[in-house]
Amino acid sequence: MGNNIGLIDRLKLGLAVSIAKSVTFAVRSLKLGAASVLPGAIARKIEPRLLELLSRQVKNGVILIAGTNGKTTTSLLLCEILERKGFRVAHNSTGANLENGLVTALMESCDAFGGLSVDYAILEVDENIVPKVLAPIQPKAILALNLFRDQLDRYGEVDSISKRWTTAISTNSPNTTVIPNADDPTLSYLGQQLSQKVVFFGLNEPEKYLAEIPHAVDSIYCPNCGNPLTYAGVYLSHLGEFNCSKCGFQRSQPDLNSSEWSQVLVGLYNKYNTLAAATAARELGIDEATIRATIPTFQPAFGRAEELQIQGKKVRILLSKNPVGTNETIRVVTESNDKTTLLVLNDRTQDGEDVSWIWDVDTEPLVQRGGTLIVSGDRVYDMALRLRYSETSLDSKVNLIVEENLKVAIDKALEKTPANEILHILPTYTAMLDVREVLTGKKIR
Repeated sequence: MGNNIGLIDRLKLGLAVSIAKSVTFAVRSLKLGAASVLPGAIARKIEPRLLELLSRQVKNGVILIAGTNGKTTTSLLLCEILERKGFRVAHNSTGANLENGLVTALMESCDAFGGLSVDYAILEVDENIVPKVLAPIQPKAILALNLFRDQLDRYGEVDSISKRWTTAISTNSPNTTVIPNADDPTLSYLGQQLSQKVVFFGLNEPEKYLAEIPHAVDSIYCPNCGNPLTYAGVYLSHLGEFNCSKCGFQRSQPDLNSSEWSQVLVGLYNKYNTLAAATAARELGIDEATIRATIPTFQPAFGRAEELQIQGKKVRILLSKNPVGTNETIRVVTESNDKTTLLVLNDRTQDGEDVSWIWDVDTEPLVQRGGTLIVSGDRVYDMALRLRYSETSLDSKVNLIVEENLKVAIDKALEKTPANEILHILPTYTAMLDVREVLTGKKIR
């Protein structure tokens, strides 16, 4: 335990951690859940500065990973890279990314007295709490992946989040390295304003530009002067090669040449995740050979391009929780030869109760290619209506099946999937948990 922690703090820390570990044991023994949040909530009641006291003990520093999409995949990949070099890493692998979840993850690696002996902590952080956790954590590095609209009923528009990020990061420790996405105008501009060391990641593969800017765009105006940005091309949503003809603001230069790097998992969005993790690893002093050797062996987190064998057929689960993410999972589906897709839409608290975002999703390519589309979930009829509006004529080639019961919907989807094809399932977050429980018989909380 760090020598800069006083006796009273040590005692309170030890008490908080001991009680939290007892709670974890009880919850898991009784099979009440993963205990990824409750222990942290209880421990913080005993010692409110727990996040600071634990973070202070991490030998080489804490890496925060924030953004709307890609946090879980990027953090897992970076964790595997560091562990391949023999480093001990604490990580909120369950995806619990609010303060209680962060504390719980750090306590998992503690001894009974609150001593934390790890080299690094990798914490994926909900974009809305970044300003709250920077001061207590004092991170060694911050990865800023992207900012898209997500759960507007909770967070509001992208601009409000980016302004809070800029204020918080600019006043944070000068020793923090910031690694933003160069292709996101808001984050590219943020990085250009900082006094800390800034290293960018992004794509430089024009052959992968979209044919046109999709509906789900959030930041196509200059963050400096408000003028519409000029794009040479976009990769997804508002991410691409841009400049402002009025004030001269332009995209920052990525550190890595993306064309020289393979990617983890399917989908262009996972190329961004790969580059973010690789750039961060290089900044932490990891050799390139280790980074490249880790990428091909990486296994996805549950629901993030996860592949399962069910009834002798391959199933791929692609988490689809907001307009940009869903557009990209639809791109994965339409670029394949697989013609059976199950879409599951829920509106629970973790999903965001406002499902109007589905009208910003470009579902037309999915519908117009034909095949079988099955819809289910709490808001099954909202999704069915969106797909019906995507039909361009009465002579539709798509076979749309509406099924309220998720288990029945999955059975129908498997039945419709030929043995040589993949069943793609596109669920929102809680729907993904429900889908995995039906498929594997195991519940994830």
